[in-house]
Amino acid sequence: MGSGNAQVGLDTPVSRNDVSGTDGTSMTPLDLVHLPPLMAQTSGRPDVMVGLIDGPIAMNHPDLAASSIRTLPGKLSGMCTHVRSAACLHGTFVAGVLCAKRTSVAPAICPNCTLLVRPIFAETASEQGQMPGATPGELAAALHECMEAGARVINVSSALAEPVSQGQRDVAAALDQALRRGVLIVVAAGNQGTLGSSVLTRHPWVIPVGAYDLRGRPMEQSNFGQSIGRRGVGAPGNNITSLGAGGKPLTLGGTSAATPFVTGAIALLWSAFPGATAATVKYAVTHAAAPQRPTVVPPLLDAWGAYHMMQTSRR
Repeated sequence: MGSGNAQVGLDTPVSRNDVSGTDGTSMTPLDLVHLPPLMAQTSGRPDVMVGLIDGPIAMNHPDLAASSIRTLPGKLSGMCTHVRSAACLHGTFVAGVLCAKRTSVAPAICPNCTLLVRPIFAETASEQGQMPGATPGELAAALHECMEAGARVINVSSALAEPVSQGQRDVAAALDQALRRGVLIVVAAGNQGTLGSSVLTRHPWVIPVGAYDLRGRPMEQSNFGQSIGRRGVGAPGNNITSLGAGGKPLTLGGTSAATPFVTGAIALLWSAFPGATAATVKYAVTHAAAPQRPTVVPPLLDAWGAYHMMQTSRR
């Protein structure tokens, strides 16, 4: 979590832990959630705007589709100034999962979508065991600004701490606004290995994301709970390789690494079905794998199943 009095913390990445084994039962992250056939259908549309609320990104990275990236004005720059900072590394990693070039080492799910970068985590000097933090009010402001800029789906790879405060009420109000405007919000469930929820993960319009390993098993570090199990989905959160801010690939894990797989799938679905409502996209993403979910653990995302569900609903 963040330092000082910050209540919104950069979702602490889980260190790399290869569980692929030698028995041939593991899958690639994209295959685990059936993304390759959907990625073959489309690489995204520029009018599908994806909000990224995270750290700044290394926009001069040669494997980022820079022409598809916009930065939103704020007190923090959207471009990294310290490539070794935790905020820059995290933001660039998540951006790579979403919109890196398809020829890169990153998953590169929707490179032709427009990425709206709205950092809330500063490139402060990291202290041992601490990650950058922000206030709930800053998160709420970023949500509103992404919506005003035209985002259709917003990726939030951060954790929100309790107890309730005015700032968290502001976050809840921003999520209510997203519901009214039809903007989907995808959030990391958190990496504390606990059962429970926050104002983010329990909001009925939010899609919380739990982490799975590459054998399709829920990760022990991932948070789960009633709202996460009923309204969320799982995605690959183990041994994920994406872009590193300094040029070399970076391998991380956890729910913050899993979240952009779901965000990217939503962006591709909206690219394939531009007239679909937010409720239709949300239902397909959360129900394609398991229509009934009386459990605290969400089902794995089935991106291709969601595509077929939306295709069928148009007939």
